[in-house]
Amino acid sequence: MAADRVTLTANTRTADSGAGGSRSTLVQVNRRIVTLLAALAPIVVLGILGTVITVPFVALGPGPTFNTLGEVGGEQVVAIAGTDVDDTTGHLNMTTVAVRDDLNVFEAFGLWASGRQGIVPREEVYPPDKSKDEVKQENDADFQQSEDSAELAALHFLGKPVDLRIAKVGEDGPSQGLLREGDVLVSVDGKPVSTVGGVQEAVADVAPNTEVPIVIRRDGAETTVRVVLGARPDDEAKGYLGITPEEVPDVPFTIDFNLADVGGPSAGLMFTLAVIDKLSPGELNGGKFVAGTGTIDSDGDVGPIGGIKYKLIAASEAGAETFLVPAKNCDEARQGAPDGLRLVKVENLDGAVDALEAVNAGADAPHC
Repeated sequence: MAADRVTLTANTRTADSGAGGSRSTLVQVNRRIVTLLAALAPIVVLGILGTVITVPFVALGPGPTFNTLGEVGGEQVVAIAGTDVDDTTGHLNMTTVAVRDDLNVFEAFGLWASGRQGIVPREEVYPPDKSKDEVKQENDADFQQSEDSAELAALHFLGKPVDLRIAKVGEDGPSQGLLREGDVLVSVDGKPVSTVGGVQEAVADVAPNTEVPIVIRRDGAETTVRVVLGARPDDEAKGYLGITPEEVPDVPFTIDFNLADVGGPSAGLMFTLAVIDKLSPGELNGGKFVAGTGTIDSDGDVGPIGGIKYKLIAASEAGAETFLVPAKNCDEARQGAPDGLRLVKVENLDGAVDALEAVNAGADAPHC
């Protein structure tokens, strides 16, 4: 019985040895699966999070570009009615920057890796104290202002009549009771004025408590009113009139700008050039493809803008040969200029027109 017991024990061991090998193999396989799943789990989780979680950044890149001499949606971008309009060819393109928001991790990385997009903190585009709607309203207001300034700058350049009227007289200001809303300003302290900036320049160096003569046109007749300047609230060393002037076109035709879903002030220069091109003989662009950007005021001064790198890319891809660059954007423009795109430096409207004439004649033009 003892031997039987031993044999039985031995036989049992043999049988157990075979089953244990299978279980060992199974355990090893299971362990590998568990290890693989453990390794994949973070990747899967990251993948899910990467497509769900948004990052606090926005992408900036080349946006649409519009020919201000052409049409959009069946309407002239710059429509002038009530007077003869000169035929135009070629392009005077305004450029834009596209903004992409609500990016997930993968989208942000992919756009950045493309080399055509820039990733910036969201607060640079959408300040945390403002909603998207508020930012859009501000951008729309800036765009409207750029249209108004473009019209006025073009009319001044062409020598068309523009009235400089008083829109408001400060209740407690030095002009109260002397000047009236609706008065047309002719000169200030002996200096002819035709723009809001001209009024500011006329009194910039005049001390407070100084009496200055103001020539106005009221009820069709010119008259002189003498105003003792007050001290500016923000700088008591400088005088001020206490009025809000506004420029009002006095022409028998209308100028309308027909672009929707575009915001910001940077189309001002190109709108201005389009108006001038349509209301004067010849072609500012020489019939070629010119693009550009820049703010403008009614005095014709051209100001810097944001996103010049992306506007250069958009213009080049659209076929532009020449790009008008605000002088203060030149350093940045040089660093990101696509090959073959001529960069022309612009400080004001007169300079922009002169530069285009030089380019058309094959002469040197100011460049970045």
